[in-house]
Amino acid sequence: MATADGPAGASAAAGVSVAGIDFSRTGRQLGYGQVVHSDNVYDGSVIPVPVAVLSSGAGPTVLLVAGTHGDEYEGQILLHELIRSVDPHRLTGTLIMVPSANYAAVLAGSRVSPVDQGNLNRSYPGDACGAPTGQVAHLISRGLLPRADVVVDLHSGGTNSIYVPSMFLYRGPDEALWAQKVAAARSMALPYTMVVPPRLEPGSLSTAGDDAGILTLSTELGGGGTVDRGVLARARDGLAALLASTGVMPLAGTDESCVPVSAPVRPETVWIELVDGSAVTTTAGGLFEPLVDLGQRVLAGDEVGRVHFVDELERQPKVFHASVDGVVAIIRRPTLVRPGCHLAQVAPLCAEPEL
Repeated sequence: MATADGPAGASAAAGVSVAGIDFSRTGRQLGYGQVVHSDNVYDGSVIPVPVAVLSSGAGPTVLLVAGTHGDEYEGQILLHELIRSVDPHRLTGTLIMVPSANYAAVLAGSRVSPVDQGNLNRSYPGDACGAPTGQVAHLISRGLLPRADVVVDLHSGGTNSIYVPSMFLYRGPDEALWAQKVAAARSMALPYTMVVPPRLEPGSLSTAGDDAGILTLSTELGGGGTVDRGVLARARDGLAALLASTGVMPLAGTDESCVPVSAPVRPETVWIELVDGSAVTTTAGGLFEPLVDLGQRVLAGDEVGRVHFVDELERQPKVFHASVDGVVAIIRRPTLVRPGCHLAQVAPLCAEPEL
């Protein structure tokens, strides 16, 4: 990550600069992190990572990240809306927004960067002198994350899968932060809150936030390589409610509200949990036919899907079953599968954590 200052007013944290951004200023600022790389496309230039900062001065700071995977679009749209619509002077504090974190992947509509094949959500804390994806992780974890009181990493299923709309919570890392995560999940009130083990992915932004002791949340907002209008509307309302709960934005529905919330009453979230037996994994290659719907309740032993053999016309398809009772929380989207692909994930219901 380049550390040379950009235009006048560029500000650095932990040796990381964001061109065009002075974090001591109020108002709306649009700038970019600079990923240094040289190849046939980026020869003698930088790969920009767009960053927006909206601030009124003193108050909490919330970091919002989207486009970690370039084929996950719901979060990107939400942040573009916020950047344009929020009046920074109506905030109490600061919003830092990174709508296209893995910029090259966003432009390519791919999960990983086409420049170095890097998966940003497996690259934290990053490397200032490493490959482009590692530089982006360093920018966020060393330059932006330390400034934040709350971090929200907006994901969806991308082109490979579809999730029930959910907040995706890493357990822990301690009782105090876990209690804050539970409260945040109740505030955002997506249809589901999916609980996963601590440090599920050591290279993720969620783990980097936990390691830093900063309240870090993630979402899974549908997917399938497209945008569902209903999911987007629910996520839009939920994000506004979450931001209001942090104190950085006025309560939705008041005269001072920056972004209106259409739902007059916030619904409750359903708590589910990914466990060792959640994954329904194919041992055969071929054409995947789902036998359940997203959000459907199933029992252990129920048929979840079958795989048809492309080259063995006389062979009956192989049927795969749920190992646990629960909600069908994730379904694979591409029909063509290979052995080892997860066809679905069944998440058991879990008790709502007590605060």
